[in-house]
Amino acid sequence: MDLKSIPIFLLAGLCEIGGGYLIWLWLRADKPWWFALVGAIILAFYGVVATWQSADFARVYATYGGIFIVLSIIWAMIFDDFTPDRYDILGGIIALIGVCIIYYAPRS
Repeated sequence: MDLKSIPIFLLAGLCEIGGGYLIWLWLRADKPWWFALVGAIILAFYGVVATWQSADFARVYATYGGIFIVLSIIWAMIFDDFTPDRYDILGGIIALIGVCIIYYAPRS
């Protein structure tokens, strides 16, 4: 298992969710235009961070999907006073198990 991939996945997730959240705030919470600009820059950086992974595109982006599910729930808990229910937690666990199989399963 390539453990160096984990911090890259986390950084990419923070960029994708953080950038998207800033744009969300600009459009939905009437924040100033520069929220959108900063969000767009962070989202562009996310696109670069994703290329730092060693696996191919399909596995990398599939794995990001599952990790983003969990990071989105955690983000909402921290920034939006969201309380996940048991189905949110179960779904996040299932997503993480699935992406670990996709990304980290030994292949010949």
